[in-house]
Amino acid sequence: MMLSRSNWTILGLAVLVAAAGGWMQHASERARVPAGVQVAERGDIAPDLTLSDVDGKPHRLSEYRGRRVLLNFWATWCGPCLQEMPALVKAQANVGEKGAIVVGIAMDDPERVRAFLAGHPLNYPVLLGRIDSPSTSLLLGNVGELLPYSVLLDENGRVLASRRGALEMSQLQQWLKPAAL
Repeated sequence: MMLSRSNWTILGLAVLVAAAGGWMQHASERARVPAGVQVAERGDIAPDLTLSDVDGKPHRLSEYRGRRVLLNFWATWCGPCLQEMPALVKAQANVGEKGAIVVGIAMDDPERVRAFLAGHPLNYPVLLGRIDSPSTSLLLGNVGELLPYSVLLDENGRVLASRRGALEMSQLQQWLKPAAL
């Protein structure tokens, strides 16, 4: 079937409008980034942030170098975050001591996080993210600051991938296997 000239014109305009809409959405998300704030993107070395665990002990992200790291941003009030946790626990249990590591980063009130973890212990470390601007999740690429959000770092701390929304088990297994991506 051959398209008429007017149909080609309509098709061309639709493609242009779609491209412009995508660019505008990307630009509007970028507009939320405060001036002077560097947001890690795929291929960048993640910032070596220092975050406290639930006991107040500080940890640097560089402590995990030498291993693939899955940073999983969550909150106690986030339903999809809580639904994803059993898969993260199962995946962490299957990678072994020398393999990849899941690091939960709670974007929530520390007292709520402590109370939640007291009733729902996890087999991976949980650190407390900075909620005020610029938030920890924003610095690691979560421009829309939606939860759950995950970032995969290679053994050198370089961002390999990120995902907004819950990870599917197949993607989680792919990310945590030794030669992923």
